[in-house]
Amino acid sequence: MEALQTQIARFDPQRTTLVSLLAEKVQQERDQPALRFKHGDQWTGWTWGDLASQVVTTARVLRQRYGIEPQDRVVQIAENSPQWIVLDLAVLSLGAIHVPMHATLAGHQFQQQIDDCRPKLVVVSGEHQWQKLAQTTVPERYPVVSHQPCPGVEQLSGGADSPVSADEALSFLNEATEAVGPQDLATILYTSGTTGEPKGVMLSHGNLASNALATVQVFEHRPGEVRLCWLPLSHIFARTCDFYTWLVSPGVELALAQSRDTLLADMAEVRPMLLNGVPYFFEKVMREVKEQPEVLPHVFGGRLRACCSGGAALPEHVARFYLQHGICLIQGYGLTETSPVATVCLDPERAPSAGKPVPGTEIRIAEDGEILIRGPLVMKGYWNRPEATAETIRDGWLHTGDVGYLDEEGYLFITGRKKEIIVTSAGKNVAPVLIEGLLTQDPLIQQAMVIGDNRPFLTALIVVEPERLKRELEARGIDAPWPECLQHEAVMALYRQRIDELLAGLSPHEQVGQFALLEQPFTIEREELTPTLKLRRKVIEEHYAPVIEELYRRRRSQQA
Repeated sequence: MEALQTQIARFDPQRTTLVSLLAEKVQQERDQPALRFKHGDQWTGWTWGDLASQVVTTARVLRQRYGIEPQDRVVQIAENSPQWIVLDLAVLSLGAIHVPMHATLAGHQFQQQIDDCRPKLVVVSGEHQWQKLAQTTVPERYPVVSHQPCPGVEQLSGGADSPVSADEALSFLNEATEAVGPQDLATILYTSGTTGEPKGVMLSHGNLASNALATVQVFEHRPGEVRLCWLPLSHIFARTCDFYTWLVSPGVELALAQSRDTLLADMAEVRPMLLNGVPYFFEKVMREVKEQPEVLPHVFGGRLRACCSGGAALPEHVARFYLQHGICLIQGYGLTETSPVATVCLDPERAPSAGKPVPGTEIRIAEDGEILIRGPLVMKGYWNRPEATAETIRDGWLHTGDVGYLDEEGYLFITGRKKEIIVTSAGKNVAPVLIEGLLTQDPLIQQAMVIGDNRPFLTALIVVEPERLKRELEARGIDAPWPECLQHEAVMALYRQRIDELLAGLSPHEQVGQFALLEQPFTIEREELTPTLKLRRKVIEEHYAPVIEELYRRRRSQQA
């Protein structure tokens, strides 16, 4: 911790960049373990010197073969991999702008974002992502290369000489440190589009470097610890809280999970001490072990010191479950526009608070309850959207669009999102996230979305937990085939009772009047969830419009 405090004390807003942090890390820990990843059936790794060699070799290819210059945009469409990290640091070391895109998007979505940022080069992970682009006009308008061998596409490393030495790499990075400044744009990240079309958030080196340092100043990282990363690096949560905090944490090694599907096996093999995740993941694990909670620490590999939840609100009952069974699960709050960490709550007992501001960050609450943020973490603006930038950043304060309050001790509480607040036809304001959080406490409810804007009452789409429901029906002696059982009178009565009990503490206008049981979960693939598993409400409402209309028609018929 002493080395970290020294580094934080040396932080200079006029000089510190992600490139300078990398150069300093390589200088101090050249021969120390840096990155661990699966190669075939075996875990392998790089030292910081190895990583630097890869970064600088790639940077030279980018500059010499593809002409990448300062402030050129380089798009990356790839799953997490060592190559993802190498390309990011190589692009930044050239003073260029890295524009990573979520690998789960469809081709037309890539087209939209690529046309918006107009890159000098597009890098894909391999054939799967290339096939998506091949169905668009992107290959006709922009050069495309691939990390992995891919028919018809040039391989990025194909033009590389043998990797440079660690000494050469360090010399290159030291020169780059002098050429890149904190105000230089480092990345453009397209928002997930929960409330509209994606916008390109512009984050500078100073934004990201200061936020990484502030985050680890609040949440201590210890030498010798292993952090496992599984969230997409194309999202700011993993980018800062797994990747860039690793750059500034003395003696910490980063391990890359193979994929979301292999995460449990990866945790068992890596046995991490630190892990970040989204609420949906922690809640899913909780559901799986609820009947045998004593196995919870072993699910994570047995060495977990702490895990952090972000990307959405963490339900209070989930935080308390983990705390009761030996795992410290903390949460923070922030947005892509804040690099992202604005607050951290180190005390799980304070759930559902989002915590206190990280060093250098100010938070205040506007008259209408909107959360405002100011500090070095606030973005430069939205790419090509000066009007949206001016609307969002006013007098130096970022208007988050989230609603909440600060208690007497300065802890922040989030109560909803302005654009997601439901206003019923009776003029009642309802925060759907609160109700959905209560509903998904029930082991029979996997997902929930509340509807009611400009409607006389609330309805809900309830995604059931199929295996648990089948066991419940068997225990009750209800013989009904799947999925026809979702229409069974006894099943509807069961869920009616559960919903009413879960919402008993809320006011009358926050009660769910009608609901529909769904067998199919909301998914990223159908664009119903963002890459961080937040609900895309408009998309879900469109997909289930007939079901929703039937709920309101049913209520009107009953009243008649």
